[in-house]
Amino acid sequence: MARIGFIGLGVMGEPMCGHLARRSGLPVLAHDLRPEPLERLAGQGVTPASPERIAADCDLILLSLPDGKAVAAVVAQLEPHLRPGQCVVDTSTSSVALTRDIGQRLAGQGIDYADAPVARTREAAARGELSIMVGASEATFARIRPILETMGTDVTHCGPVGCGQVVKILNNMLVFQHTAALAEAIALARRNGVPPEVLLPTLAMGSGDSFVLRNHGMKAMLPGVFPERAFSTRYAMKDLSYALEMADTAGLDTPAARLAMQRLKQAEAAGYGAQYHPVVLKVIDPQ
Repeated sequence: MARIGFIGLGVMGEPMCGHLARRSGLPVLAHDLRPEPLERLAGQGVTPASPERIAADCDLILLSLPDGKAVAAVVAQLEPHLRPGQCVVDTSTSSVALTRDIGQRLAGQGIDYADAPVARTREAAARGELSIMVGASEATFARIRPILETMGTDVTHCGPVGCGQVVKILNNMLVFQHTAALAEAIALARRNGVPPEVLLPTLAMGSGDSFVLRNHGMKAMLPGVFPERAFSTRYAMKDLSYALEMADTAGLDTPAARLAMQRLKQAEAAGYGAQYHPVVLKVIDPQ
């Protein structure tokens, strides 16, 4: 590879692009709709560029975008300028069906495609310690793995195109279900004389311990801090909708996932759509 492109410099994309520029040893061109992240990354050697220039000049192009609609739109913008031998990697969370459609279409033009959605927190992104779940051919995975390892400590090949999205979507489905269950536990404990500052540390020493408890519970639900520009309720609804789409396609009933979606919708209706998704606590345990 001679040059890498990066499109989408949001909460996760900006630190990912920064690690890529510092650790890959390759020139990086980047694009975002906002000038501020590009200005911050300029000091790390990242060059602002249009999507068209990125498509024309870069051997590998990474996407970090809000949703499947944005991915489809950006790929459509890039496609007329792409050439055989290039590789496009989507680190966003997109629907499995869309991912496989794009991958099949680009493969017909001799262009490699991989889905490589990322997991863990924005703090992990800042440290370069993401978990990255990859759907790609064996050859494409071997080609992109060193690049992904500049941004993540755990890079897993989950199968062919689309399989990275499957694993990431199910990861998030479990997180949202667990977050709602944890909120119910907090509500029940509070109504029976046990405050959350006693409940959560005690649960963390038992078999009820989990990543969700120690992060979403201890760092957000316990202090009641649900910032914007974190993983919002609306983003959670988007990701969970992909899981429910998978369930519908497979003909499976997933009532726990549908209840988690109901809780998220209640949070959005209460005005918490832009806040960090553990804010579902406020609708499950109103004070």
